[in-house]
Amino acid sequence: MYEFLATLTLIIHFLFILYVILGGLLFFIKPGTLYFHIPAFLYGVYVEFTQSICPLTYLENFFLSKAKIETYSTSFIQNYLIPVIYPVNLTKELQTTLGVLLIIINLVIYVIIFKKFKNKFY
Repeated sequence: MYEFLATLTLIIHFLFILYVILGGLLFFIKPGTLYFHIPAFLYGVYVEFTQSICPLTYLENFFLSKAKIETYSTSFIQNYLIPVIYPVNLTKELQTTLGVLLIIINLVIYVIIFKKFKNKFY
């Protein structure tokens, strides 16, 4: 049961990362999502620039320790999700670079949103 909860937490963590990176695009489907994306984006930038650890990591580790395992038994998760969420060569410089890329990606998304809908903003 605890391994399942750890896996579920890892999947939620992965989806949150995707949302932080590309969630601004959901504006085109439902404009109100920006109220949720902007704080998530700012949190993602904060984590990258301060080298903080996301609370989901602590929760995931808690479930893994309760399951008395150190890693996941599902090869898909080991091969594809873990390297994205926890890169092996993660350094302070890489995190700073990722933070800058996060800002650039979202800046582009928000510029597109603003240009496309600028008449509705005024």
